[in-house]
Amino acid sequence: MNARVRGILSSALPSPRRFAPAVLSGVGTAASSIALLAASAWLIARAAEQPLVMYLSMAVVGVRAFALSRGVFRYLERLTGHDAALHQLAGVRADLVRDLVPLAPDGLARSRRGGLLSSVVDDVEELQNLPLRVVLPLAVAALTSLAAVIFAAFVSWPAAVVLLVCLVAAFGLAVAVGWAAGARAERSIAPLRAAVADAVHDLLANLDVLTAYGALDAAIERVRRADAALRRAVVRRGGAQGRTSGAVSVLAGVASLIALLVAAPAVTGGALSGPGLAVVVLLPMAVFEVFGPVPLALASWRQVRSAAERIAEAVPETTPDGLPRDEPAPTDEAPVLGAGLELSGIRAHWPARGDADGDSGRLEDVALRVGPGERVLVTGPSGAGKTTLAHVLTRFLDYEGSYRLGGLEAREISGDDLRRTVGLIEQSPYLFDESVRQNLLFARESATDEDLWAALERVGLDDWTRERGGLDADVGERGGLVSGGQAQRLALARAILRDFPVLVLDEPTAGVDPAASDALLRDLLGAVDRDRAVILVSHADVPDALVDREVRLENGRVVAG
Repeated sequence: MNARVRGILSSALPSPRRFAPAVLSGVGTAASSIALLAASAWLIARAAEQPLVMYLSMAVVGVRAFALSRGVFRYLERLTGHDAALHQLAGVRADLVRDLVPLAPDGLARSRRGGLLSSVVDDVEELQNLPLRVVLPLAVAALTSLAAVIFAAFVSWPAAVVLLVCLVAAFGLAVAVGWAAGARAERSIAPLRAAVADAVHDLLANLDVLTAYGALDAAIERVRRADAALRRAVVRRGGAQGRTSGAVSVLAGVASLIALLVAAPAVTGGALSGPGLAVVVLLPMAVFEVFGPVPLALASWRQVRSAAERIAEAVPETTPDGLPRDEPAPTDEAPVLGAGLELSGIRAHWPARGDADGDSGRLEDVALRVGPGERVLVTGPSGAGKTTLAHVLTRFLDYEGSYRLGGLEAREISGDDLRRTVGLIEQSPYLFDESVRQNLLFARESATDEDLWAALERVGLDDWTRERGGLDADVGERGGLVSGGQAQRLALARAILRDFPVLVLDEPTAGVDPAASDALLRDLLGAVDRDRAVILVSHADVPDALVDREVRLENGRVVAG
């Protein structure tokens, strides 16, 4: 187990001070159960001897007290244990999101949505089982079993030895059977769950395309196959846990039988009373009832550890090469554009790309200068590095060389602050499954309806919005109810509300009818104030009148401009 996994597991454990009440309450619950059975056994056996009632009154009171205290301690155990675990889980989830933020968007570009969602939600949720279903039952079983063995030794030391040996054997059996029968199934459950999430996500996200091309049945069948594989793994795990619990129950009966055999001679010899014999014979049953959750705790440990390993794989401990790291803390102040931005000797590449990717998307010794109000077109074939350049400008990707914004080196500015000056409209802008109003307020929460209508009018969407019912009209999941051109216009309206001094447009006409692309470009660029710098990334031809100059990239280098 590497240090990263150990760190994740440690982060899921509440502090000893916060978790101690749960452990003590659990011990109280288990001790009350054992004491209840022991007192009941003694009371029944002693009552059969027909003594005076006064000799039984204390045992009667004890039975009632242990019965009540078991319920009280059980309630306190659940209350304090879940409070500590859920409080700690909130911090774990926040830390995970904090670790994911520097990776987005380019560090997560190759992650499967379903698999990543499974790690962020299901695997993090699984970590709460570490204190509740692993540490707590194991600690309670160990402490109460030790106390029971010590108590049995005062009554009959041979019976205590039998109890100790059977408990050790039961623990070894739980470990051996669990690993042999259930470990493989448990390791496969989370990946299979992620496969189900992937299949369902792909089906729902691409439902229209799958229906149009007659592939809907195949996608549904993929979901069914993934679900069937997951169910088989869960059944195998349940069978392994059942066999382990059954074996432990058998050992409980064996312990009581052997305890009877070794303790009975002491009764005939007068060293042990009849009620004492009843106690040492029935005591193993009570102890093994407390020991019963141990096999499940061991199974939960394997599941929790596998979840931690998947989280460690999904969220690396260090920032991958190619992404910005060790950035200054945000100051909530946008850097001043000044004389513009200037790139010199820029080298950059996408993260987590091996030799199989070749040099696609890399930048090599790129120089570029853009002044305030200047409109620059960046062209080149696919893979030339155009999108890489756009992501360097917005500090989604790290770089070598010099990138100065208003005279300041970009490395000296936090990414959040830099993106207050340099805005990016991507090829496929992300739209939330909300109304037009909410998608625009995302850019500026304080904007009034008049501000929103003014921004929509500048991008040519005011009439379209009124036809759809106004600002409360829904855009659908990921903008499914709007066209590609309308999504670009909505994204530009957000950029206008945000008031970026520099705006980077990455392939704004991709997916738009070629006949309408020029009109879309004219509208997009016409909506941007002339004092704003615009960097237009496009592999398609753009009318010369729309830009001031053109820069061409090939194989990651500037060849013209």
